[in-house]
Amino acid sequence: MTVDDVVGIANQCLYTIIKTAAPTLLISLAVGLIISIFQTVTSIQEQTLTFVPKVLAIFVTLMLAGHWMMNNMSQFMIDLWSDFTRYLH
Repeated sequence: MTVDDVVGIANQCLYTIIKTAAPTLLISLAVGLIISIFQTVTSIQEQTLTFVPKVLAIFVTLMLAGHWMMNNMSQFMIDLWSDFTRYLH
């Protein structure tokens, strides 16, 4: 196994992590921004106001995109293990 193989695996791994985590991170970012704007407009400074909607939005996102996320990670592991004999040399 060469350095190029290791760099290629690391590159695929990081790309899979970013692609898999992106939906939940973007939804959390959007909900946080909306709640922050709402708090600024209404002058409400309650900390739990940001926490509960974010948790609910992430839960809904995981319910909707969880199957795709799991397939994404599983496919990466299948690809990695299917080429295992190539890495032994």
